[in-house]
Amino acid sequence: MLPEFRSHASAPLAHQLEQRLGLPPQLETGSLDVERVAGIAVLAAAHSDGYAATAHLLGLLAALPAPTDAGERFWSDLWRSSGTAYLLPTNIKNLVLRSLTGEGTGLAGQILSAVDEMTPPQRAAAAEVIGQALAESDHLPDLKTQVIGELWLRDLELTAWRVLHADRKSPDPAGRNAFIEAWESV
Repeated sequence: MLPEFRSHASAPLAHQLEQRLGLPPQLETGSLDVERVAGIAVLAAAHSDGYAATAHLLGLLAALPAPTDAGERFWSDLWRSSGTAYLLPTNIKNLVLRSLTGEGTGLAGQILSAVDEMTPPQRAAAAEVIGQALAESDHLPDLKTQVIGELWLRDLELTAWRVLHADRKSPDPAGRNAFIEAWESV
């Protein structure tokens, strides 16, 4: 599942293509050789973290039962076991729809709030509920549901973090200088 592509997301990539590959903004594609196409692919991959993470976040949620009458039991069990309503479809519906348009930070923040709110026993119970649903839908009977659910939760949490981290608007110059000084002193 991929979010819509937003034109403003390509501005940093366009700048890098100009700076690193010397490609003018109005370049006709017929004049690209294989090496330049490969360079574009490398730069595009380097700039796609937020887009890819948002798509992965949506994919993880899509693996769960749909919020229909058939999935109602799953969602109520998840709410009871996790102790948080942050993940209920009614509370994330608008955030999921915004993520489909390429704005995944709201959903990522909501997910991190939900995970942060869970106690270790609640997290284990939620992992069991999630793992059971995934084992049934993905036909993974040989794996323990607790393990499947915990891996899914870890992936969800880390992916949400990646969405937020990739969205940072401008680098902190003081922090960047401190990082460079630390590396130079090694």
